[in-house]
Amino acid sequence: MSVVRRVCSMFPQVVGFSKRNISFKTLDPPSPLAHGIHVFYCPDAVGIVAKLSDCIASRGGNILTADVFVPENKQVFYSRSDFVFDPAKWPRAQMEEDFLKLSQTFKAMRSVVRVPALDPKYKIAVLASKQDHCLVDLLHGWQDGRLPVDITCVISNHHRASNTHVIRFLERHGIPYHCLSTTKEEKREGEILELVQNTDFLVLARYMQILSRNFLRSYGNDIINIHHGLLPSFKGSHPSKQAFEAGVKLIGATSHFVTEELDEGPIIEQMVLLQVFFVKLWCFLVFE
Repeated sequence: MSVVRRVCSMFPQVVGFSKRNISFKTLDPPSPLAHGIHVFYCPDAVGIVAKLSDCIASRGGNILTADVFVPENKQVFYSRSDFVFDPAKWPRAQMEEDFLKLSQTFKAMRSVVRVPALDPKYKIAVLASKQDHCLVDLLHGWQDGRLPVDITCVISNHHRASNTHVIRFLERHGIPYHCLSTTKEEKREGEILELVQNTDFLVLARYMQILSRNFLRSYGNDIINIHHGLLPSFKGSHPSKQAFEAGVKLIGATSHFVTEELDEGPIIEQMVLLQVFFVKLWCFLVFE
């Protein structure tokens, strides 16, 4: 699913409706400038947007895209700013200090700034089951340079033959593949933890296993799931079937953070498709 193409720059956004939603865009940056991303999460207060803008503009930076979310009745503020800047005028260390002061001013719970061209790439591991489509889309996005990460390994609970597209792709790029067959009694979580201990976050690309509370707490870092349905509706298994039986006209996929509650984590990205498309596809596969 193409929703995975933003996994590297995403941090918790808002689940639910917003009472304020601000978005604006300008032209693409000239090539000499570097691209930065800042994600901010703090108690809601007056003047946050102004201070964020001033922090960037005062150093000669220019905001390309700014998204602000304030959940209804929660008094918290989320923002994600994409901006360009001249590294000679705004050194990376100075940028970190400037955003740190801003986070202290507003008592931020989270303030993260990334400069993909300058910062080390995130190390990730991908977990998948039998179906390949999410895994293949992610791997091709990585190969094309749309995902600025280092994939340390792919872990699956299903065997793949050596002549399959996925295995040939991984071997060509030197990415280890680990097959850890699972049962209801044995999820192999201890072995998975050993394989992913040096990663920054995990991506579940249609990994059809529920990770335990102990695994989530032992791993400690973010885990992103690709759910083949539009959350918060149609959670768990067979969401497309649930949607069809409910008579909905739209269906899609959701990328969200994994929490201890099944399919309840903050939503990162969603894609909508017409339900009729899936009906036609199903008929084609069954009757042609």
